[in-house]
Amino acid sequence: MSDTEMPSLDGLPLAGLKVVEFTHMVMGPSTGLILGDMGADVIRVEPIGGDRTRRLLGSGAGYYPMYNRNKRSVCLDLKSDGGIAAARALAADADIVVENFRPGALDRLGLGYDALSADNPGLIYCSAKGFLAGPYENRTALDEVAQMMGGLAYMTGPPGKPLRAGASVIDVTGGMFGVIGIMGLLERRHRTGRGGRVKCSLFETTAFLVGQHMAQKAVTGTAAAPMPARISAWAIYDVFATANGGQIFVGVVSDQQWSAFCTAFALEDFAADDTLALNNDRVRARDRILPRIRALFATIGSQDLLAKCEAIGLPVAPIARPEDLFDDPHLNAQGGLVDLNLPGGAVARLPALPIEVDGERFGVRHNLGDPGADSRTLLIDAGLSSDTIDALFASGAAA
Repeated sequence: MSDTEMPSLDGLPLAGLKVVEFTHMVMGPSTGLILGDMGADVIRVEPIGGDRTRRLLGSGAGYYPMYNRNKRSVCLDLKSDGGIAAARALAADADIVVENFRPGALDRLGLGYDALSADNPGLIYCSAKGFLAGPYENRTALDEVAQMMGGLAYMTGPPGKPLRAGASVIDVTGGMFGVIGIMGLLERRHRTGRGGRVKCSLFETTAFLVGQHMAQKAVTGTAAAPMPARISAWAIYDVFATANGGQIFVGVVSDQQWSAFCTAFALEDFAADDTLALNNDRVRARDRILPRIRALFATIGSQDLLAKCEAIGLPVAPIARPEDLFDDPHLNAQGGLVDLNLPGGAVARLPALPIEVDGERFGVRHNLGDPGADSRTLLIDAGLSSDTIDALFASGAAA
């Protein structure tokens, strides 16, 4: 969806809310991204020269462009009295503050919840951290640290080879939980006028995501095996090689699907075998079923196999790479990808927020600006005088 196709600002769910964001990397910015896409006015406070996340290389090169659209930028030196005063002015009438720095960092600067809420009692303050309250709360954490100590890396890799998931799933999911907490406090504020503090975390988010495996141990008495070595809940639920050297995932997850599958692929002997009629019996017979299916699928091209499985309503998917999604016909059909101007003038099509509201997707209102592109406008809006702003720029406290 292009800028011109965006619903009116008044029609966006969070229009009228002001967010001040003191963040870096992924977890905090993802929280602000969600709020900004849904209509909030998100003000990104960056250090002089811009957030270092803008300049990451390698696997970090996509962090800034993915998680910082629909935000305005102000650059402040938070080690200076002038920069702190300007930041406090920005937060004085904010609805929401989001931060994800080390525990206590913003408190020491006078930008913590206690200090800001004293002047702004309705403020909702979201801190995105490594850990919630407990023995670990002051530890340094990253997405990868949480995946390792929270059991997700163990479940993702083959036995003995823990492997982090191939995206910043804990950073982003943790940020989503932050948004959920913010929404809950917004509703409470509607009733009481009182703000409050939300804290979301990487470690507890990871624990929540592996909760199903903890429950499996509690229910069965047997620990969950890593996913590559797991016993699936279904006999056919795997990645299969196809005739053209491709790969495809196919699942058969109900007794009705099993019957349709056997008919579609002329597996008359399987269809007639009463010992395979029920799912749990098929799981016990995987060693008999899977070699036959692998051999069959190896004689069928990927597209033919995909079409045949789709026709009978099976869960089926080609194995895609992230770069394949640029050309995905579904994502390109109804605003699933949004155009974003990158530094240097290139345009990237990146995923929109995965939500529809009243049949509409959320698009881009603010492209990625230069560091401090909105500093003067935002400081004027915060009530600072022209002389004060000039002095901040002259001293290097703002840029």
